[in-house]
Amino acid sequence: MSEVVSDIPFTLDLDALGKRAHVEPGTSDAKEFADLVHRAEEVVRPKAIYREAFIESKGEDTVTVEGVTFSSRALRKNLDEVERVFAYVATCGAEADEIEITPGDVLAEFWLDTIKAALLGASTRHLAELLSRKYGLGKTATMNPGAGDATVWPIEQQTGLFSLLGDVEGLIGVRLTDSFLMMPNKSVSGIRFASEVDFKNCQLCHREDCPGRRAPFDKALWDSLRDG
Repeated sequence: MSEVVSDIPFTLDLDALGKRAHVEPGTSDAKEFADLVHRAEEVVRPKAIYREAFIESKGEDTVTVEGVTFSSRALRKNLDEVERVFAYVATCGAEADEIEITPGDVLAEFWLDTIKAALLGASTRHLAELLSRKYGLGKTATMNPGAGDATVWPIEQQTGLFSLLGDVEGLIGVRLTDSFLMMPNKSVSGIRFASEVDFKNCQLCHREDCPGRRAPFDKALWDSLRDG
């Protein structure tokens, strides 16, 4: 059964967010940005949902988790010695998309996205700490549908992940679009699992100019998945 995580603590550091959003202190933009941050603090509530689940079977390139089969050679390889996983979705909070900004104001949209990213960060950190504490997890790794190159773990398999978790939209306000993206856009889904290997999706991504890159492309790992 899935568990909902709400009442997630967060702090929006105005100065740090301002730097990230390229807001010049002491300007009219700074005042507008501060107002947007304060509005977010008042109404937005980051949330997450997770489920402890067990692997039922493993194929050559597939893993079946409690009736849901995922097709991914990378996922299969990473879960080779794993029997238990934690499926999850974490979000900045659906309330963020209800904050009113001037339609077509690209700068305000960028500011709001910056704030939402910070809220998502609070949500994912809190969830990771909760899982570690509650289940006595040691070192873990995660995989996310659609992260890395498109073929690593296809984004279309979001549907399977959501089906494992149940009524994600009703419980935490995150829905899948027809193109398998999540709304609110600052949401993340994935599977967390015990691992002694420090795996990151970025290791299987060829996109060199990605601003969110957390690890360099690993050609040896990529080749092992193609040849294995």
